[in-house]
Amino acid sequence: MACNHRPPCLLAFFFFAAIASAQLSSTFYSTSCPLAIQTIRQAVRAAVAKEARMGASLLRLHFHDCFVNGCDGSVLLDDTPSFTGEKTAVPNNNSLRGFDVIDNIKSQVEAVCKQVVSCADILAVAARESVAADAANTEIPSPKSDLDDLISAYSKKGLSTTDMVALSGAHTIGQARCISFRDRIYNETSIDSSLATSRQSNCPSSGGGDDNLSPLDAVTCTLFDNFYFRNLVKKKGLLHSDQQLFGGGSTDSLVTTYSTNTARFFSDFAAAMVKMGNISPLTGTDGEVRLNCRKTN
Repeated sequence: MACNHRPPCLLAFFFFAAIASAQLSSTFYSTSCPLAIQTIRQAVRAAVAKEARMGASLLRLHFHDCFVNGCDGSVLLDDTPSFTGEKTAVPNNNSLRGFDVIDNIKSQVEAVCKQVVSCADILAVAARESVAADAANTEIPSPKSDLDDLISAYSKKGLSTTDMVALSGAHTIGQARCISFRDRIYNETSIDSSLATSRQSNCPSSGGGDDNLSPLDAVTCTLFDNFYFRNLVKKKGLLHSDQQLFGGGSTDSLVTTYSTNTARFFSDFAAAMVKMGNISPLTGTDGEVRLNCRKTN
């Protein structure tokens, strides 16, 4: 189900400057691989031009990587007979996508700098250019989470409630599977009736359709803006966890602010992305620069 058509765009470079003040350095590869950022940028833009939804998919990949054991690129690893990774965990299996794009970017980066740029950094930069095992089954917030659960899950990662609300704004792009919002559109009352009816046409109450997709933001689903928050104020959040941000709780005022102040949302989102990117990254000799992001060397 398509949203209202607007020109697809990449998330602006609005949090580039913020990275410079974080623990990690945005100029780390300036000498060792000066073409890295340019190469990743061009590859991401090509992927998004081919499929507008890919921007949201790459951003979501980074989010899911960081929320489980830190931003280490482990979400990219394939399962093996002796290793079960994060890809096939319940929140990720048949849901996360964009792995082929990362493979392509890695190949291009390897062509200009052999075994220099890590898969985790490629994923982080790809996410920036697009605008996040057992732990994967328990640490990633569910689309059915209540507000207190969301606040707690982000707090455990060192992220504030403001960070949580701002990062949730990434749902202004991308799509969701029917299975993740079926209960909301048929059984919840805190939803605009016209939204529920329109989504029911592509998400039957029973008899299949689990993987049918609908835009998280039906207004501008390929444009990174503040319409996600405008929708919440109108009870048009597609996921239960989305609408929890505006329903008489402690985050109502911030959602209202973001719904009318795009610059404030962009600023807070930038800061939150930097904080999330600093969740337990592997540095120095703690990890390895994988030749293939899908497997260890």
